[in-house]
Amino acid sequence: MDEKFNEATKNRPEGDRTVDSPVVLIDIPSFIKQIKDEKAWDKNDRNSVTVFKTDKMRVVVVGLHKGAEMTTEHPDNVISIQVISGKIKLHANDDTYDVRKKQAVALHDNVPYRVVAVKKSIFLLTVTA
Repeated sequence: MDEKFNEATKNRPEGDRTVDSPVVLIDIPSFIKQIKDEKAWDKNDRNSVTVFKTDKMRVVVVGLHKGAEMTTEHPDNVISIQVISGKIKLHANDDTYDVRKKQAVALHDNVPYRVVAVKKSIFLLTVTA
């Protein structure tokens, strides 16, 4: 298996990291710090870092400021969201779910959803193929 790396960019000069390897250790606290230290966090209502990516699965650390929304109307993939800090509201199937720190929610494919940050929140988004 070839290892895949995410290379540094202008916005992420320290961005070199392995995103696909037989084993990828994900240091969540350091990625949270990175998200909060970047200019994108100050300028926008969100910031995120993809920490694992294959053709079958992607794991993203996502930060949303209070009131920020993330919407997918035509989801093709099964997803899970694990809240690390904060609180979100997940709107799906005409229901609303409060998802707090240390809670997770999973959705089958083809379930449209909308995530709204009730307060500043950090979560792991896992997307499968």
